[in-house]
Amino acid sequence: MTDPNDSAQRVCLITGVGPGTGSALVRRFIEGGYRVAMLARNEERLKALANELGDARAYVCDVTDSDALGATIESVKEELGVPTIVIHNAVGGAFGSFQEIDPEILRQNFEVNTMALLHLARFVVDDMIQAGGGAIIATGNTSAYRGKAAFAGFAPSKAAQRILIESIARSAGPQGVHAAYLAIDAVIDLEWTRKRMPDAPDDFFCKPADIAEAAYQLVLQPKSAWASEMVIRPFGENW
Repeated sequence: MTDPNDSAQRVCLITGVGPGTGSALVRRFIEGGYRVAMLARNEERLKALANELGDARAYVCDVTDSDALGATIESVKEELGVPTIVIHNAVGGAFGSFQEIDPEILRQNFEVNTMALLHLARFVVDDMIQAGGGAIIATGNTSAYRGKAAFAGFAPSKAAQRILIESIARSAGPQGVHAAYLAIDAVIDLEWTRKRMPDAPDDFFCKPADIAEAAYQLVLQPKSAWASEMVIRPFGENW
């Protein structure tokens, strides 16, 4: 069994590894001494990142396919070790009012945001408990707390995701597994968001590296002072 306190053995699994927050999370946990299993559907991007970062391994996986997800996690255990940190960063989103959206889009987003988290937690929690502890983190956003008119296509799934993490925390927390929700109340600094908002100042955006640092500090919290939710935003954000 993997020892979560052995820096040579620590394994972090991250879903939704893209060019922004996902890649930043990978880099931060490698810097912290973890070997990282990167999950996403884009094989080319994953392989490029794996070639760049020696302690990261690519696993092409659609997290909405529970059988494929389970098989992928088994491969991670065999090749890297038992993940004691799992970050569900994969996200499904769509904009439109409840009258405008295709109901199928909301169902698909529920599969990515909520059902995939449920399956992930079920696949890893027993091993975490046996290993002496671990952390399950979901990255979210403000839509988990309020249903704006144009957010009907995904806000319900993010609210469900937040409540699911709370339920996991109440069940697995007393057994040593830290489950927490990291809500990002901000526009993340990405190439496409910069193009969409060309006049916005730098201070308006939340940097992926800073999000990754917040996630890293969240999983390092001592057991006597665990946060079940953390909300982060740029200092100038109106809220």
